[in-house]
Amino acid sequence: MAQFIINLNASLPASQRFIIHILDSTHLFVQPQVAEMIRSAISEFRDQNPYEKPA
Repeated sequence: MAQFIINLNASLPASQRFIIHILDSTHLFVQPQVAEMIRSAISEFRDQNPYEKPA
């Protein structure tokens, strides 16, 4: 998910980027006002990529 958030951040214009600092491969500091937007984007991503158990 961290890589998804990093890619989401990179897809925005420089003035709208929200990552403050990347701590490591799984932890990021982001601006608090974008938390809901990130949750929404992750939810949408998960809805588009459902897991289906192999037959």
